Amino acid sequence: MSLTLTLSGTGGAQGVPAWGCHCPACTRARRAPQFRRQACSGVVKFNDAVTLLDAGLHDLTERWPAGSFQQFLLTHYHMDHVQGLFPLRWGVGEKVPVYGPPDEQGCDDLFKHPGLLDFSHTVEPFVVFDLQGLQVTPVPLQHSKLTFGYLLETPHSRVAWLSDTAGLPEKTLTFLSSNRPQVMVIDCSHAPQEHTPRNHSDLATIQALNERIRCPRVILTHISHQFDEWMMHHLLPAGIEAGYDGLEITLD
Repeated sequence: MSLTLTLSGTGGAQGVPAWGCHCPACTRARRAPQFRRQACSGVVKFNDAVTLLDAGLHDLTERWPAGSFQQFLLTHYHMDHVQGLFPLRWGVGEKVPVYGPPDEQGCDDLFKHPGLLDFSHTVEPFVVFDLQGLQVTPVPLQHSKLTFGYLLETPHSRVAWLSDTAGLPEKTLTFLSSNRPQVMVIDCSHAPQEHTPRNHSDLATIQALNERIRCPRVILTHISHQFDEWMMHHLLPAGIEAGYDGLEITLD
């Protein structure tokens, strides 16, 4: 049984094009829809089950009819990763499980008025759990809010989803080095910087991390319009590629 991960969004909260910006990357995105970037998110399919990775797309209720997916797997509770939950929670029907970190505050009033969303499925770092046969290991990330990445494993494949993060904590880096993923989708909002930015990684940081992890295919996500403009004039290193909205990754 193959594992399929589709990148449904590869941008940050600002998106590409950024409102009011006329840089070359934003101008290109307005002219050619394939260069647009929506909120960072993904879709995982395994064993006929569908898991939505984060919920930052505002039109989830239009994209996904009731019953077409099994659960949400959240990295954290910043608005650009959960805003699609606000209208969805007032739907009608069976409860929808929401897996994510044990953030006591959540976002706005989601916990106070969950509607049909079931937020009781909190997960813990490095404690493996099962989603319809898919083995999931939460790994701590470095962000301004409690945030987890996830190692997704089947008997034949291993994929890491690591957004949002500025570098990686040592325990997470050691874990991924010992459990090397075949594909790593990781936050890279910035072109190479002299120092790692506070909340999101730059390309130099990703290169340094992968010297230890040694993942053969690194896919960048949470890409800013400034980094898009940089990539219009620079090539990425071998083994590293820029993700794009709609990119489908299949591992048998």
